[in-house]
Amino acid sequence: MIKAFVVDNDRLRLVDDLVANGDKVVWADLFNPTKDEETAIESWLGVAIPTREEMEEIEISSRLYIEDGAYFMTATLPAQTEADDPLMSPVTFALAGSRLVTVRYHEPKAFKTFPLRAEKVATGCTSGDTILIGLLEAIVDRLADILERAGLDVEAISRDIFEARSTKVSKRNRDFQELLKAIGRKEDIASSIRDSLISLQRLAGFLAHVATQTKMSKDIRARVKTLSRDVLSLADHATFLSQKISFLLDATLGMISIEQNAIIKIFSVAAVIFLPPTLVASIYGMNFNVIPELKWEFGYPFAIAMMAGSDGGAALRLAHQK
Repeated sequence: MIKAFVVDNDRLRLVDDLVANGDKVVWADLFNPTKDEETAIESWLGVAIPTREEMEEIEISSRLYIEDGAYFMTATLPAQTEADDPLMSPVTFALAGSRLVTVRYHEPKAFKTFPLRAEKVATGCTSGDTILIGLLEAIVDRLADILERAGLDVEAISRDIFEARSTKVSKRNRDFQELLKAIGRKEDIASSIRDSLISLQRLAGFLAHVATQTKMSKDIRARVKTLSRDVLSLADHATFLSQKISFLLDATLGMISIEQNAIIKIFSVAAVIFLPPTLVASIYGMNFNVIPELKWEFGYPFAIAMMAGSDGGAALRLAHQK
């Protein structure tokens, strides 16, 4: 699918036909393009657009390059971020003169919100470079919102871990299992957003070079610099969030270890208490012919008294140690 936008009174307007409005179109957005759509875009732009396999390559030379006077920049962006399992996929931005082409195979939210806003409000997006900057700013704002929400979720997990609990041990173990799952999901989100921010950081650096080389306006260069600083600060925040999640994981495992030690301690105390009575019962349970107490009238009460006395003595010793 191709979405073509033209400038109308300093606003973006969606048009139906790219070919009919070819000279006026400033932004063409390709979503899951077919071969015919790729051919149409390449004919309109004048350069070849990368394939999906080329977009997924991780080396810098395949993601940031210049070809036939057009500048190609690819970044990894998340989609479906409302859930705890975001879809990560590359998006390519191709800037050729005053035209911008975006190629994507998933739907980050910024690609929905930015066109709607640019259609209603005069945002100054009248050419490919200004549209690119505005779109990247919307993407960074969206990543900041995702990190903020993840940070709040991590704070909630932290409270669940360190708050005093009054439930039974079995229930607490089930809670810890859920906490481990929640921590794992938040780590996936934080690491995914950090990877996205790193790719955007490289893109912003390349775009700053492009802005200088093509002598873009001073306002554009200032916005690129601000964008780069924002991405860097968000990347630092994502790193901090990942470190906090790692700490919470270690703390949760420590809590589980404490619970296990408490259970083992109960069994150890029980073993110490019942060991002397077991010894007495074992002695008088042997099948030797000559055991004087077997025919003794008070043998049974005597054995019971010995077991009870040893049991009480062990309990007293444990109480004294505590």
